[in-house]
Amino acid sequence: MKLFHLSDLHIGLKLMNRDLREDQEFIFSQILDLARLEQPDAVLIAGDIYDKAVPSAEAVECFDHFLSGLTEAVPKASVMMISGNHDSGPRVNCFRSVLSRQGVYMIGLPPQKEGERIEKVTLQDTYGPVHFYLLPFVKPSMVRELAGTDENGNSLSYEETLRRLFCRETIDPSARNVLVSHQFYLPAGKQAGEVERMDSEIRTVGNIDGISAKLLEPFDYAALGHIHKPMKVAGETRRYCGTPLACSVSEAGQKKYVVMAELKEKGRIEVSELPLTPLREIRVIKGTFREVLEQGCGDYVTAVLTDRNDLDILDMQDRLRSAFPFLLEIRRETGERTAYEAAAGPEQAMDPFGLCCSFLKETDEREQEILRDVINQVREETGCGH
Repeated sequence: MKLFHLSDLHIGLKLMNRDLREDQEFIFSQILDLARLEQPDAVLIAGDIYDKAVPSAEAVECFDHFLSGLTEAVPKASVMMISGNHDSGPRVNCFRSVLSRQGVYMIGLPPQKEGERIEKVTLQDTYGPVHFYLLPFVKPSMVRELAGTDENGNSLSYEETLRRLFCRETIDPSARNVLVSHQFYLPAGKQAGEVERMDSEIRTVGNIDGISAKLLEPFDYAALGHIHKPMKVAGETRRYCGTPLACSVSEAGQKKYVVMAELKEKGRIEVSELPLTPLREIRVIKGTFREVLEQGCGDYVTAVLTDRNDLDILDMQDRLRSAFPFLLEIRRETGERTAYEAAAGPEQAMDPFGLCCSFLKETDEREQEILRDVINQVREETGCGH
């Protein structure tokens, strides 16, 4: 059985106010071409279909066009997708039962009440059944009624919440099992702070959403979403495919691809990466004003000027925008820190939690927990990665 693994489409995304619809449609067209060529049996989209919980009409239209193209390119394939932390679970969940009859499974909400289970789809091939477990993005508070609380009546950790959800399922170890999930799974042997994150990702204060990769062991393949840089969590078969299109300047230079997994008999999986080429690259060009200007191109560019002296050039921005029609920003690198950064320290200057604690002076553990929850909720509601 052949699978396409995609995630984090972020349809409707704007890159520093640059509308990326043309770029996203260009990438989606490549994905459709690859699907037509490879004819996968299932296409898995591991969350963050949209960039906003309430997507624009244009974003919905773009997704509709992509989904219609998929069903035409691979009419016999099942398309399975889940909501991510950027999506509105209830909106993704609309028409769930109707779409499933067409081989399209859009799962927006995890099990929340007794009697509900993780959505399970079973497909057959010459080696027997393959069970797909489709688990949308989960916060402990969402499944509190089902997963329970700790001894103090507080919500469980992310890891314990997912462990309890998985324990409720009857996973046949002799069959082939695939998980589609959108969470922050930690690569084996790494702490949350050691995992490279992109600027476009929403992060929780204190990395409280980190989950051990050990929870993925019952699954032959784990199609993961949430991390924007392609990354293996536990070998070749439990991995993040990353975004199909760079979503931030921090992704400049990354190679993007569709992950294709071929499930043979139990215990044998072949994984390959099908490259995607963007309409425009994201580039960071660094040098003096003159050096940068000489590298004019049609890509998305962040220009980092290293001139030591003040630039007394009246038309500097106009000249840069002429050389780079898709200029994102102009930065100055002088080697000097602002007075605020010097006083507060680089971490406090960037970290809202540190700034709040500094302002409030004395906070106890309970107050800090409340503060973390508030900051994390604001990040999720606004889609702010920092």
